[in-house]
Amino acid sequence: MKPLLLLLSLLSFSTLAITESAPIPLSIGEQWQFESTALGESRTINVYLPLSYHKGEKDYPVIYLLDGSMDEDFIHISGLVQFGSFSWVNQLPESIVIGIANVDRKRDFTYPSSDDIDRRELPTSGGSAAFIKMLAEELQPLIASKYRTRGQQTLIGQSLGGLLATEVLLTKPELFNHYVIISPSLWWDKRGLLSQPYKHAPQVKSVYVGVGKEGEVMTELARVLHRKLAQEPQRQFSIHFGYFEQLDHGDTLHLAVYDAFEKLFRPSL
Repeated sequence: MKPLLLLLSLLSFSTLAITESAPIPLSIGEQWQFESTALGESRTINVYLPLSYHKGEKDYPVIYLLDGSMDEDFIHISGLVQFGSFSWVNQLPESIVIGIANVDRKRDFTYPSSDDIDRRELPTSGGSAAFIKMLAEELQPLIASKYRTRGQQTLIGQSLGGLLATEVLLTKPELFNHYVIISPSLWWDKRGLLSQPYKHAPQVKSVYVGVGKEGEVMTELARVLHRKLAQEPQRQFSIHFGYFEQLDHGDTLHLAVYDAFEKLFRPSL
């Protein structure tokens, strides 16, 4: 009995000896809002800044991420950017990530469809023109004024975000230098975007199209987009394709973005 009491006494003293500091919030960046005239609403922006940002005066490339809410793709894509820019990995340059939080992605990422089924299933759809105007005339200038940025700008979009990224590439390609288009919803408007001619822009340096095993239509339309761009007679950009047979629509994005960083940026480092 005495040995047991001695053990309990020692355990109680060891527990009392442990001190705990007050928890400190863990932060990976900044969050702020701005009033968009183009959209007529307030938008939330999540920002990842490289570890070296506050230690010097150099400028950084910018990666714009659609579906950039905290509970969507901002945290894990920012993690990929941080990991890839470590000196011992050297996959891509240190970069600022701009996550555009969603309000209504079905509205913002789709242009007006001629398909009655599309309009019935996505009744708020058709607002991509206003969203692209916000990107070009409001957000990009705002980011350039708030942060130390340099010319290289990348757009990442998946699913309906991939549809929006494709629309920007085909209609206003000069807005970004690199396009990462994952699992694009090119079935929209009876595949109408695929008939849109490419508008040549020397600013475009590279395009990556990726897709998983996501059903015959989604997978094939991603391949059609890749072929369309690869066969573009005025093409002056590199074009890459990634197929992830072991992944589906829900989990292709992370590995596909890693592959895109590997193919688009590592060769230039």
